[in-house]
Amino acid sequence: MRFFIQPSAILIMFCILCLSPGRTASAQASAALVLDTARLGEQLDYIQEHTRIYNDFRAIREDLFQKMKRNAADSLARAKGEIARLNGALATSAAEMKALNTDLQKSREERDEAIRTKDSFSFLGIQMNKAIYNTVMWIIVLGLAVLSVLLFLFFKRSNVVTQQTRKELENTREEFDAYKKTSREKYEKLVVSHHNEIMKLKRS
Repeated sequence: MRFFIQPSAILIMFCILCLSPGRTASAQASAALVLDTARLGEQLDYIQEHTRIYNDFRAIREDLFQKMKRNAADSLARAKGEIARLNGALATSAAEMKALNTDLQKSREERDEAIRTKDSFSFLGIQMNKAIYNTVMWIIVLGLAVLSVLLFLFFKRSNVVTQQTRKELENTREEFDAYKKTSREKYEKLVVSHHNEIMKLKRS
């Protein structure tokens, strides 16, 4: 059975929403400021605190809902951009770590070869003592090792940030979908309830 909403019912609903207390110019300016500057969670808290409930249904102005919808979309877009940036940084770090590991392996091989050579040999046309050469090589190896550790820590931190960003993105998407679904269901129930009340009044 289909329900047809009479124009009078729509008018009554519009009056209820528009003539609610607190809908002053200052309140609208405050709502605009919150929706333009606050985080998405703070915006939801503001809407919850500054909107009224009618018959267990929360009424929210269409312009506020559309503004929050755009803000949520912007937040998702920024989060996706940040994830893409972090993924790029992770790829760059992985390539640098691979190159450093290659250099480190090469340095170790050169060190082992130096151990097997004589105490004194020519290096780049310069006669160098084996002990000095080993000292220089170890400094290089340690420097590369420290650099590898630093890059690993950076990679690990970037990975944690990426996981947190993804989790926040998923939570934001789920909260927004749940809020949109709840608002739509409450609005539909409110319309049906007003329609039934009007029909009862007409029958009486």
